[in-house]
Amino acid sequence: MSATTLDPKTALVVVDLQKGITALPTVHPIADVIAHATTLADAFRAKGLPVVLVRVTGGAPGRTEAPARSGQPAADWADIVPELGPREGDIVVTKQQWGAFYGTDLDLQLRRRGVTQVVVVGVATSIGVESTARSAHEYGYHVTIATDAVTDMSAEAHDNSVERIFPRLGETDTTDVIIKLLG
Repeated sequence: MSATTLDPKTALVVVDLQKGITALPTVHPIADVIAHATTLADAFRAKGLPVVLVRVTGGAPGRTEAPARSGQPAADWADIVPELGPREGDIVVTKQQWGAFYGTDLDLQLRRRGVTQVVVVGVATSIGVESTARSAHEYGYHVTIATDAVTDMSAEAHDNSVERIFPRLGETDTTDVIIKLLG
């Protein structure tokens, strides 16, 4: 873990911490992940920095080997968990695929605010969080992942993202260190 600095215009991007997804079993307690994400969101808001709450309401088309989810999701499935908001001034992004950039206006929203760095948190580490971090890196943002504010349904997938992928996309550290870097 080695977060070194945060740019003056850094945004927090919270991926898929919504009621339907947080109800799934995860390798790290989801309550802890939500608590860390909420702590970060409150700190970013207090500094007047953007907080982006991302939720997924669909899936990309195409065949996969993984079975499709069956049944109709609950009416509140895509609602952001209440601990996080949204609060006044937050940006809410609704996506139809894994990453928060493709098919959304997230890049435009960030660039209009002069954002040059993103801190990414949420679930699932190897899916929504990793896809969002990859795109952010490709778009030229500095990327930091709060490793205690992400989790996955698979320990193996989570560990692979944290240990092998994230260090190639940016920096990683804990919520406490990132808050200290906010100043």
